[in-house]
Parts: sequence; structure tokens; C-alpha cells
Amino acid sequence: MISTQVIYNTYFFTFDNLEGEFYKGPVNSPTDKYTANAYYKNYGGAAGGVNLWVEITYHDDNKIKTVYHSDANSNFSMEWKNENTLYIVNDEPGFPSSNKSVELNVEKEIHYEGGLVWRIINNQH
Repeated sequence: MISTQVIYNTYFFTFDNLEGEFYKGPVNSPTDKYTANAYYKNYGGAAGGVNLWVEITYHDDNKIKTVYHSDANSNFSMEWKNENTLYIVNDEPGFPSSNKSVELNVEKEIHYEGGLVWRIINNQH
């Protein structure tokens, strides 16, 4: 059962079935072209954790796209660096190896921690 879940998460995971609770947002881009919202969902019961993802709403065509998916840490924030670049802070103070922060061009990049989607996109750079 566990190996099936690992294989699914690594090779077949899509963002189509993400359902969770609203966490933070909305954070509008400088010209209001995009809006970023963060969501979370607990997994694994008492010994589990929290998944966190960021969805971008593209106001030109009302499209919504998930651009970030990771385990959540206690320090989380989102900030637009410019019209197309969103900086996501997701780290645990005092534990440098837990830093999952990333700067994304929301038109071209997606970050999915550990899965095939993230590897494919990052191999294109």
C-alpha cells in the first residue's frame, strides 16, 4: 500500500484533485494581473503532516493554476517580486534543511516537491 502511494505521488500525481482549507491570500500582483492564494490539507493522522499549495488566478482569462506544492512549515508567506515572479517562503526557523522557499515565474514554472512534475520542469532550465 505504501509503495503504491509513493509510486503514484512520484509519477502520476496531478493537481486536479486538490481540496483543502484556505490558508493565506489573496496576494495580488503589482498590476492585479494575478492573484495568489494558499491552501492546506492535513494528511496521515496524528503522525502525518500538512500539504500546502499555492494557486494563481490569471485574471485575463479566469484560469486557475497550481504553481507550488510542498509540505508546510511554520514560516510561510508570499510576495510578488515583479508582475510575473512570486516569492514563496516556506521554512522552519532553526532548521535550515527544511527550507522549501522558492522564487517562481508564474507563467513558466511550477514547483512540486519531489514529484515528476517538478523534475521535468526543472530539467528544462
